Amino acid sequence: MKRWKRKGMFGYRAFYKKKQGALVGLFAAAILAQLAARAMTDWESMKNVLTVSAIITVLPMANLASPLLATLKYPSITRDFYEKCRPYEERAQMLYELIITSGDLILPVDAAAIHPTGVYCYCPKKDVDVKKAEKYLNGMLTKWKLDGNARVMTEERTFFKRLESLRLIPEEEQDGSAPHVEELLRNLSI
Repeated sequence: MKRWKRKGMFGYRAFYKKKQGALVGLFAAAILAQLAARAMTDWESMKNVLTVSAIITVLPMANLASPLLATLKYPSITRDFYEKCRPYEERAQMLYELIITSGDLILPVDAAAIHPTGVYCYCPKKDVDVKKAEKYLNGMLTKWKLDGNARVMTEERTFFKRLESLRLIPEEEQDGSAPHVEELLRNLSI
């Protein structure tokens, strides 16, 4: 089993939290070490340098910590859910455990099916503004010159009914946009 996970793979959220947590911890340790070194020196110029370097180290740590904080409340999908989705990988390209963000939207997508007829996302968060999420996704798809046909579903049953209705389209009949849609969804995700 691979230790490194890419966006869109099963287990990515847990991997991301561990990786980002380790990096934030490393930066926190560096800040504490700089402050400890500051306390141990009597040289005033060195104290100033160590203080400034500790302050400057906080900025990249904050850049790493903010997406980590946004992802903490979204757990990885269960193995059962993943196994329920796997049979549909023949009909559509599947991405798992994405957290799509915009300026005013955090959309935890447990599974996304990329099919020539559209992009179908399952979001377990019931209070998500589906219309706003679909408008954002469709806007991004059209900006990338792709068909803006994305649907967000908050009911698992509805999502699997939609996956069941997808038919297998031969590769020679596909428009070749699936890799571009996949790249876009990965880029929009944390």
